[in-house]
Amino acid sequence: MKEVAILLLLAVMLNGCGSSTAVESPSASVWQSVMSGGVGTSSGFLFNTQFTVSSGGALSISSFQLLNQGTCFGSVGPTPTGTLNVTYNSADQISGTFSFTIPSSAGDVITLTSSSVTGTVNVNNSNLLSGVSIIGTWALVPGSGSGCVAASGSFTMTQTNAT
Repeated sequence: MKEVAILLLLAVMLNGCGSSTAVESPSASVWQSVMSGGVGTSSGFLFNTQFTVSSGGALSISSFQLLNQGTCFGSVGPTPTGTLNVTYNSADQISGTFSFTIPSSAGDVITLTSSSVTGTVNVNNSNLLSGVSIIGTWALVPGSGSGCVAASGSFTMTQTNAT
């Protein structure tokens, strides 16, 4: 009987450690990404984006700007896509995964992935995210004739709230 009580208590404790409730980023949030590594013109990518997190973690991207258009990558198109899946603990600290794909009109594709997502969620205000930092890796697959070469590296992406 004592073992059953301990198992029940453990199950209750584990259930309270995280939540899969949908979280959102405020629409005024600007996400800034710095990508290091790569080779020659297939390196040094920087971008800003704005998105909200929809149910299931899908990103609804309202704006995207590649800040160094002079790279081999050229113009962005179609719109980037991605997911941000997070859970949070009783202290409202988040953890989770992130993926983001940036296609170019020349057929190049940059993919960012991360399992290091940190920040907080405000459960009293529509589960809004704040102070999020994402650290991960990126990879570039070049399109034919674009001038890019296959490259990879690391990235840091941070959320700032517009005032």
